[in-house]
Amino acid sequence: MGEEEKKKEKKKWIDEITRCPECGSTHLVRDYERGELVCMDCGLVIDEAYIDQGPEWRAFDSEQRDSRSRTGAPMTYTIHDKGLSTEISWKNKDSYGKNIPTRSRAQLYRLRKWQKRIKVSNAAERNLTQALQELERISSNLGLPQDVRETAALIYRKAVKENMIRGRSIEGVVAASIYAACRMLDIPRTLDEIAAVTRVKKREIGRVYRIMARTLKLNILPSKPEDYIDRFCARLKLSGEVKKKAYEIIKEAERKHILSGRGPTGVAAAAIYIASILADERRTQREVAEVAGVTEVTIRNRYKELVDKLNLSVDV
Repeated sequence: MGEEEKKKEKKKWIDEITRCPECGSTHLVRDYERGELVCMDCGLVIDEAYIDQGPEWRAFDSEQRDSRSRTGAPMTYTIHDKGLSTEISWKNKDSYGKNIPTRSRAQLYRLRKWQKRIKVSNAAERNLTQALQELERISSNLGLPQDVRETAALIYRKAVKENMIRGRSIEGVVAASIYAACRMLDIPRTLDEIAAVTRVKKREIGRVYRIMARTLKLNILPSKPEDYIDRFCARLKLSGEVKKKAYEIIKEAERKHILSGRGPTGVAAAAIYIASILADERRTQREVAEVAGVTEVTIRNRYKELVDKLNLSVDV
């Protein structure tokens, strides 16, 4: 039996015990300060490594949750020190919630300033701090969820270990990390969308991404047209019926093997354009092209292929 299994068995035994094994008394007390389970009649220490599970409580807002929480924030890769360092609050209140006297605030300000300085001690940490701030800015502009930000931060840290930063801009590597994280978690963003919120060109982001995928051996599958349907339809304010028809068109096209070598965004845009006509919620090729980040010519070419090979009856 392993160490972990022994601990589980011991905890189960302690939870089930209701009587003292020495005298049979039910007068048992949990001493959380000493971490002991004690019989108050005979004084037997039944367990000396007792864990305080803590009372159950509810929080109705963020202030209550912070005041009642028993631990700090969870570890995160989006902060250079993973959120494990201390921080002096800007609220100017002590641990009891009382306002700090005015005569002490100047000293507290100096302590806060030096605390902020010593958190970043060398060039590597300064680089990481700057990169993660840029990652947070780009992610916020793109509306990316927290799991994508964590994955992108982890990819960037791996790139730093492999010395991929030398000779490249921090912003370019960060943008490539975000693009890779989006692809890995099936929340794809196009290179055009990422380039639009950075000062790095689309070609440079793509080049760094390819080097990163090869160097870090990232297991990233090619994006699929259906990955873009929901987002494009939401931006075009189309109904669920249009989404359903677009999915059906793409599935049929995949079944007939006519999507090979075609860009996923172009195929998704053409499928949405056809579905919008079939559902009487017409959108122009220009409107769809602007949302999808492709040209009208691309949509027309994919549209003709899908209509001809799937034998669709579309009244333009």
